[in-house]
Amino acid sequence: MILSSNPKAQYLSYKRDIDAAISRVLNSGSYILGNEVLSFEEEFARYIGVAHGIGVGSGTEALQLALAACGIGRGDEVITVSHTAVATVAAIVLTGATPVLVDIEPGFFTLDPNKLKEAITPQTKAIIPVHLYGQPVDLDPILEISREYHLYVIEDCAQAHGAIYKGKRVGSFGNINCFSFYPTKNVGALGDGGIIVTHNAKLAKRARLLREYGWAERYISHMPGWNTRIDEIQAAILRIKLMHLDEDNAKRGLIAEAYSDGLKESGLKLPEKRKESKHVYHQFVVRSQKRDALLSFLKSKDIVALIHYPLPIHLQPAYKKLSHGGLRETEKAAKEILSLPIYPELSDSDVKTVINAINRFYHG
Repeated sequence: MILSSNPKAQYLSYKRDIDAAISRVLNSGSYILGNEVLSFEEEFARYIGVAHGIGVGSGTEALQLALAACGIGRGDEVITVSHTAVATVAAIVLTGATPVLVDIEPGFFTLDPNKLKEAITPQTKAIIPVHLYGQPVDLDPILEISREYHLYVIEDCAQAHGAIYKGKRVGSFGNINCFSFYPTKNVGALGDGGIIVTHNAKLAKRARLLREYGWAERYISHMPGWNTRIDEIQAAILRIKLMHLDEDNAKRGLIAEAYSDGLKESGLKLPEKRKESKHVYHQFVVRSQKRDALLSFLKSKDIVALIHYPLPIHLQPAYKKLSHGGLRETEKAAKEILSLPIYPELSDSDVKTVINAINRFYHG
């Protein structure tokens, strides 16, 4: 069977180093917010090109914490997209704020800057652009609008570790930005984890306080906070994975090139790449008006393709009342998208098998 993603294969790729890192933590006697976490925070922040990193329990909690650090809560509105993992919207709701959803650019699946101004109200406090599938959002116009209306920008980089927009890594543009380390991500833990990154020392300080009960010193809370800490073992694992990120992203890029070349006559609409940007192919997402039939055909050939995401957030039962000004491109994409298998350890022969199966589906 050809899997859509394979975290175990990546563990096996770096097994010796990961096992040694885990053993180092187990023998250290320090398991929460120790040297591994501190080192990883510094290394990841330096990789992104920012001053501060704050490790937390998940990508969702990173977003929630970032919003809270900005003082965003009940009565405030936060603009984002409906075509994203539900975590983006869930985090907004968990702060007490109200998500306002805008449509996507059809070629890139990311927030359409042309739809942004019409969604802004006096209650708007922030914009969360989502770098989806490894593709950077078109940030320049979003940042310009944010400055005009004095809004925070919080980049959701959960699917874009190492992606580049106009010469800088995503996660270095917004006021405070968030990554997930769910096991299938381009940098994946062997459990949950996330990080907040920022240039802003004040926001970083607030985020650190909020991460652990509002403690500036142990047992003394200076503000209400909660417990969302990445643990030492996951941080040690992530330090190993981070060292190989650019190499692994290059492998994803080669697989994407093979798919693009092998499927150019297939009938699929292949991913577009934004100019002056580097796509890191967390997912290789194609579009097909025969999507459901193609998905079933691939399944019959033991090829696991997935849909990211089958139902836009505004059509899900929990979020049907959310405000939006029409999401035509979002709803159209949800009916056509399909994520093909892609991960650094995917073999050339498996890539060819996927290509041949899709071409057979379209051309017999």
